Amino acid sequence: MTDFVQVSTATETREQAVELARSVVQGRLAAGAQIIGPVTSVFWHDGEFGTGEEWQLLLKTQQGRYAELEAHLLKHHPWQNPEIAAVPIVAGSEACLQWLAANTTPTE
Repeated sequence: MTDFVQVSTATETREQAVELARSVVQGRLAAGAQIIGPVTSVFWHDGEFGTGEEWQLLLKTQQGRYAELEAHLLKHHPWQNPEIAAVPIVAGSEACLQWLAANTTPTE
């Protein structure tokens, strides 16, 4: 079942997260998006330790659509160098995985 991945990224505001989620789902780059937040982030950035509030996006897609999804996120993300990470979905209900595949297949 490694044909599917869950991709995560984060934004500074809820509105930015919603806009990214809308654009990737409408473009069928992800079947669905969940926005979680605000979450507290603890990190190193440009050699400095920091903390902040972010809105996390969880996006579900096919492994074969990952490169397009990543390119879209990099182009439309408000941050210059956003964290984008994918992890394999190693198991899931058959109906859910069928839904995921059906909604990430290009319509053209």
